[in-house]
Amino acid sequence: MLKFLKNWTLPIAMLTGAIGYPFFSLLAPSTPTLIFVMLLFTFCKVSPRELKFEKLHVWLILIQLLGSVLIYISIAAFNPVVAEGAMICMLGPTATSAAVITGMLGGSISCLTTYTLLSNFAVALAAPVIFSFMGTHSSLPFFHSFLFICEEVIPLLIFPFICAWILQVKFPKIHRKMLNLHMASFYLWAVALAIVTGTMIDFLVHQQHPNYMNEVMIAASGLVICCLQFFLGKVIGGHYKNRISGGQALGQKNTILAIWMAQVYLNPIASVGPASYVLWQNIINSWQLWKKRKKDEVASRG
Repeated sequence: MLKFLKNWTLPIAMLTGAIGYPFFSLLAPSTPTLIFVMLLFTFCKVSPRELKFEKLHVWLILIQLLGSVLIYISIAAFNPVVAEGAMICMLGPTATSAAVITGMLGGSISCLTTYTLLSNFAVALAAPVIFSFMGTHSSLPFFHSFLFICEEVIPLLIFPFICAWILQVKFPKIHRKMLNLHMASFYLWAVALAIVTGTMIDFLVHQQHPNYMNEVMIAASGLVICCLQFFLGKVIGGHYKNRISGGQALGQKNTILAIWMAQVYLNPIASVGPASYVLWQNIINSWQLWKKRKKDEVASRG
């Protein structure tokens, strides 16, 4: 039963959030806290001594940040809402669960873990600047908008690592206890996914002038960008003999964080982008794992 729930947590959480959206949308203010705690549990597993920075990481960061800006600029003239949905799919940091898939596919977990940390730091610094020029705070003076977004984004993404490092160095007993709660982050992720799904459905249901074509185009752009990021990550990763890690680092996103950022700082309809990205990246990961399993079976018979 436990294995069944774990395998089907993604659709169960999203379906629960969608059906119970009147309740889960009320819990939206708790999303930043859940994200903080999830990142804290994740970073507790990371030792600063194990981090290894590579040239590959620099290229991936540049694609993630500059690519998100270029995508927005190229689409905004035609449809600003679709541009925001596409942009946040590119900007979102690497998922904390990407290391698990990377290991299953035979990639470098240390490379992926290092990039996950770098990706969160990069987004924490870049997002306030990017969001200041678009979305709900673009009408404010740049400096005011920048500071307002910094106050929420930077602590949310950087403080968990600082707290995890302090626990590891100063409070090893508490740190060990948190490591033993290895399933806590998984359950928090499920709750957060239900909440952000419920919040998105609540907005879509109550929007005054619905434009379903926008939502379809945002979801379609999410598919294109998902495929593009896995492809680029694999190509660049292959150049540095780290093809699997490169693909997962760039392609697998922390969609809960991306949905939350879209709901708070952009047009809420843009959250359809990362919400659809949940489906696209899991289809790609399932296909990759299936290919790896078939390859291993052939190798074992040979």
